[in-house]
Amino acid sequence: MNEPAPVHPAPVPVLALGDILLVSLQGELHDGLAEQLQQDLSHRIATTGVSGVIIDISGVDIVDSFLGRVLAEIASTARLLAARTVLAGMRPAVAITLVELGLALPGLTTALDVDRAMEVLSQRGR
Repeated sequence: MNEPAPVHPAPVPVLALGDILLVSLQGELHDGLAEQLQQDLSHRIATTGVSGVIIDISGVDIVDSFLGRVLAEIASTARLLAARTVLAGMRPAVAITLVELGLALPGLTTALDVDRAMEVLSQRGR
């Protein structure tokens, strides 16, 4: 009998909107997938020369300390590659959890939604 092929989580889609990459996180993001996203984004930023990254977490119910650290590392890497990162769509419960965990998310600008994140990235001199 043939063994079924192992099921791998689907990669997180990264959409290019001009010189901005949009990442929309949905549901629970497992550690391996979060690390893969970090690597994929770093590669895309370096190869495309985009000026900004928007990470939409409106579909995420829980941000644990690991995911919080990965998000902060994505922002730090993007900044070193001359791109700004905006975290959009954070739910109040997620914000409260991040504060309770003591996670400051350095390097991340926040916006209430993707439209406002686009406005933040379109502002010059910041």
